[in-house]
Amino acid sequence: MEHPICFPRMGVLRMRNRSLQMVILSLILKRARIKAFVKDKRSTEEAFGTYVECMVGNMEDKSFTKKALRGVRAVICPADDGFFSDLIDLKGVQHIVLLSQISVYRGSGGLQAIMNSKLRKLAERDEEAVLASGIPSTIIRAGSMQSTPGGERGFDFTEGVAAKGRISKEDAATICVEALDAIPQTTLIFEVANGEQKVTDWNACFAERMKKGEELV
Repeated sequence: MEHPICFPRMGVLRMRNRSLQMVILSLILKRARIKAFVKDKRSTEEAFGTYVECMVGNMEDKSFTKKALRGVRAVICPADDGFFSDLIDLKGVQHIVLLSQISVYRGSGGLQAIMNSKLRKLAERDEEAVLASGIPSTIIRAGSMQSTPGGERGFDFTEGVAAKGRISKEDAATICVEALDAIPQTTLIFEVANGEQKVTDWNACFAERMKKGEELV
């Protein structure tokens, strides 16, 4: 991949986010160039060495973000952290991939709903900002993330599956990486959890999602 892929806000806490780590490892295997906004450069370099270009600076400094995103063709956000809802200049970015847990948060009830309220607001703000950006975007509304091995089960793309379904973090990372090669004309939004459907051709899978009208016009 000629142009770099950018990850927002990585630091000590984010390095423990296995879904984020799995996405980066998948991109490394594809020999992609990777940039990342980081709070802790040392921990990132210890985890990924020279495979990730670390960018440390003030996110509110427009000159810094503009310089950091220069040449970046895609931004992947595998966590709901309010990154897109900040005033970030994404000029030049050709594709945004957002892994969202919004369906899980909306589907929770009782005490869990109260605990997830802040995360839900961040997820909603991120999705709203991505939609308002005008940049071709893929929003993957995944089921509850599980620390289980990937590649052992298939997938379920049925509408409503994300609220109650579960998905391996490794499988979710695979979808994020595969989405990079399937840029929608506007915005593609779909739900996914682990299920019985085996996917052998991801380009065909994304084309099917678009054909079914899950792409916003």
